[in-house]
Amino acid sequence: MLGLGKKDLMFLLIVVLLTLTAPILLNPFPEGSAMAQFNAGYPDLMQRIAIFAIFAVGFNILFGLTGYLSFGHAAFIGVGSYAMVWMMKLLTMNILPGLILSIVMGGLFAVVIGYVSLRRSGIYFSILTLAFAQMCFNMAYSVLTPITGGENGLGPQIADPRILDAVNTSGSVPEVNLFGLSMRATYKMDLWGRLFQFNAGYYVCGILSVLMFYLALRIFRSPFGMMLRAIKSNQHRLNYTGLNSKPYMLAAFVISGMYAGLAGGLMAAMDPLAGADRMQWSASGEVVLMVILGGVGTMLGPVLGAGFIKYFENIFSKINDSVLHDWFSIFPKWLENLLVGILHPFVGQGWNLTLGVLFMLVVIFLPGGLIEGGQRIGRLFRRKPDAKGPAPASTPAE
Repeated sequence: MLGLGKKDLMFLLIVVLLTLTAPILLNPFPEGSAMAQFNAGYPDLMQRIAIFAIFAVGFNILFGLTGYLSFGHAAFIGVGSYAMVWMMKLLTMNILPGLILSIVMGGLFAVVIGYVSLRRSGIYFSILTLAFAQMCFNMAYSVLTPITGGENGLGPQIADPRILDAVNTSGSVPEVNLFGLSMRATYKMDLWGRLFQFNAGYYVCGILSVLMFYLALRIFRSPFGMMLRAIKSNQHRLNYTGLNSKPYMLAAFVISGMYAGLAGGLMAAMDPLAGADRMQWSASGEVVLMVILGGVGTMLGPVLGAGFIKYFENIFSKINDSVLHDWFSIFPKWLENLLVGILHPFVGQGWNLTLGVLFMLVVIFLPGGLIEGGQRIGRLFRRKPDAKGPAPASTPAE
């Protein structure tokens, strides 16, 4: 079905189910309760999770299949964002043309950067991609200010031509839309006595993430994907057989760059502003953490890694001392203050420390990432095969 085996189809159905039910799954606790701090089902966060899932899945095509670690994929995020904003300024606030241009520009930049960087392998390849990303960041920040807006960033303005849109008489920038459907449109639904919100922008991002996940599944199971695995296994031996691995490597790099360009375009579509900060090396490092945390070379791993990091980044950053005092108010005052003092460095502005500790624990105890953890749990609940009795005695031949 859909060109997928049973296992891959199950993966796709899991992603579809998680995408559709995210507004409910990420809001498990009633508002006003002490545990409501762990709710994360609001549009901005869900959009970021879906967008970074696309970014991580595309990065996994390069890193997971070929073993080539790029530290410069943030450059394609930035290029995609600028392409989207310029389409909003010149053509239309409909995001479809901007998304197409974001993918194309991400691919074109990947051709240039990949053609040079892939002349080296290992750490030298990683350093080259990092150097290209930093050059793009500095050019966007200073040299190309008329195109990128420099440190102020670039966004649509009231006076922009937008030649495909109707004349704007509202006195404000038109809303970002998809054929008239506003990306900010939110629909409320009462389920089980609780009010849930369903955002149009999130579902646009979610549908695209499902489509990109499906495409990645097809790439992983294709002859092209098998060739990329052969490169990861032993590139020198592959070259000795007479096959030139460079075109395959460049194709994987370009596909990965196109995924990143799409993610950058969606970022600008959901938040109509493009800035050089999206090209910083930290953004490239973040997607590396997502893929490693979820499971390198696995299908669901990058999706889980993106959701894990973005979820906990949001949760730990919004927990402050007053929240901690509310949690521990049932204890004596001295114990309450002690517990708050212990946890204070790990929440609020110190959320990076908590995320670092969690990442360290996963890498140490689950080298295969969250996917390995799920496999271990599955083995614990899997029914053990019945012990085999003694083999029956052989009967004499007649």
